[in-house]
Amino acid sequence: MTFDLPEDLREARRHVRAFARAEIAPHAARRDEEGTFPRATLAEMGALGLLGVTTPERYGGAGLDMAAYVVFLEEIAAADASLATLMAVTNGLPQKMLLDHGSEAQKEAYLPPLASGRAFGAFCLSEPHAGSDAAALRTRAVRDGDGWRLRGTKAWVTGGGEADLYLVLAVTEPDAGARGVTAFLVPAGSDGLSFGAPERKLGQHAAVTTTVNLDDVPVDDADRLGRTGEGFVAAMASLDGGRIGIAAQSVGIARAAFHHALRYADERRAFGRRIREFQGVSFPLAEMATRIDAARLLTRRAAWAMDRGFRVTKEASMAKLHASETAGFVTDAALQILGGAGYTRDHPVERYVRDARVTRIYEGTSEIQKVVVARQLVRDLERGELDGPGPAEGGVE
Repeated sequence: MTFDLPEDLREARRHVRAFARAEIAPHAARRDEEGTFPRATLAEMGALGLLGVTTPERYGGAGLDMAAYVVFLEEIAAADASLATLMAVTNGLPQKMLLDHGSEAQKEAYLPPLASGRAFGAFCLSEPHAGSDAAALRTRAVRDGDGWRLRGTKAWVTGGGEADLYLVLAVTEPDAGARGVTAFLVPAGSDGLSFGAPERKLGQHAAVTTTVNLDDVPVDDADRLGRTGEGFVAAMASLDGGRIGIAAQSVGIARAAFHHALRYADERRAFGRRIREFQGVSFPLAEMATRIDAARLLTRRAAWAMDRGFRVTKEASMAKLHASETAGFVTDAALQILGGAGYTRDHPVERYVRDARVTRIYEGTSEIQKVVVARQLVRDLERGELDGPGPAEGGVE
């Protein structure tokens, strides 16, 4: 068992960290204020291989593994959570589902621009009245000659109105539940495709989020992704990787808040002493550091296990649950240490608080993660696998 990163990954992390600190962090507050989509920065990230980390090199990606992905994503999140969200979205289901279910023609057409940062991919599942409940989805795909027509509205689409490719889940068999949903690839500029105004969110303003309206959007059958009726099941099967990514993002946000609070506690003086010398400050700092380290280890363990082909549903949900709750705890504690100063925009901690809050919501709420973990525990118990071999016995490289 080893807890060290390989030297090549440590070196790559140094490059990503230097880029994040020099090119992303200095502009994070401005992006938060303006709420504009950072296309130029995403192009730079793409040139570094950050937008197709696990996509094979033959399709324009970096060809690395999940262990590298979570390390890089943490670095970007520590600089700007909005950029980390955008990185996670386009690295996630659009490319993952293309790799797992796309035809060779689809992979060759769509993956190289997505992986290189020349294009951005968005995922469209949630609707104003439905999310993970496939039976409640109202967006329909109906046959139209040799193709399809898509009708409906998708909600909470990160990159809506900015993305170059939309992966849309639509109902093709209304009475089949989860087995009646199909995935489609919809390029930007398609007839009938339009977008709502950007949502006015608590945080992560540069990760622009809108509704996506589909008004009889024509889609060729060649742009159906995978088999008819298998879109929802395929998307859910890919959620483990997405949850590991949100865990890494949460660790990055928490780390940034912790470092700022620690430096502030070392500089700020009260009653003739640095405030870090008071237990009322030093004890929260100790707990913050401990929780961050535990969250990072859970995240890297889940990534390690995924890279080795283990089923990681439980481990991914554990990592996402603990890391997102840690981000909430740490950012709040950091604001408390700064006191009134932390409540102002003179310091980035208030932004960290706002940015961290959504990590307990997207890719499945904390409550959903507890449901998933509990179900997996019962499954392991019934199969007699509680003490058997599996990812829990692996180390973190």
